[in-house]
Amino acid sequence: MGSTGTTLRALRGAQKSSKGVSLYSRYLNRPAGRLLAAGAWRAGLTPNHVTGISAGFTFASIAAVALVEPGWWLGVAVYAGLALGFAFDSADGQLARLTGRGGPDGEWLDHVVDCAKMILVHTAVLIAFHRFVELPSDTWLLLPIGFQFAAVLTFCAGLLREQLGKAAAGAASLAAGAPAPVSRVRAVALLPADYGVFCLVFLLLGAPAAFRAGYAALAVVHALFLVAFLVKWFRELKALRAG
Repeated sequence: MGSTGTTLRALRGAQKSSKGVSLYSRYLNRPAGRLLAAGAWRAGLTPNHVTGISAGFTFASIAAVALVEPGWWLGVAVYAGLALGFAFDSADGQLARLTGRGGPDGEWLDHVVDCAKMILVHTAVLIAFHRFVELPSDTWLLLPIGFQFAAVLTFCAGLLREQLGKAAAGAASLAAGAPAPVSRVRAVALLPADYGVFCLVFLLLGAPAAFRAGYAALAVVHALFLVAFLVKWFRELKALRAG
């Protein structure tokens, strides 16, 4: 095995495009994932091992939200676990591209874990609201359900957009030449929809009212992004068919 520096340089060359990626993922999560991928490679781990580690941190943190009474220490622990899980989620793909050991099984496993965390994190918030929080109204229990709907639908619709348009989009990009430059304005605009930014709200678990407000604000933002993404992806697929 080469040095860590050599591995990191190789990983920098194995990055996915930054187009459509928020500043958090571009400058925080992916670099953190690169370090974790380098460590995993030197430890002899496979991409699927790294996916399993990601799932372990993520699901343990989600379980803590549902089972442990909210407090400031819990918020820090939950955020740290979710953030680490997200970084390992980036690391598995980077390791797969570095080693050439990725495959349909690994991609499938990665998407299954991603979908499960989208469902479970909002289910955990719902359970925590019911068990630990004195809500102004039972209507607040609908909030995690609505947020879960927006998050899962965005994830599934985006995945379908990628898969259905992959062949046609690949041909179109070859015909078009060089890809369009990455937009920093778009990277900033996407910050509220980034999973890593969403994880930050759990730092407020020690102040239930502040957590509810932050969680509700993010739910509204995700609902608006869902509508915008659905319109955008439908138009793109329609244009690919017309082309």
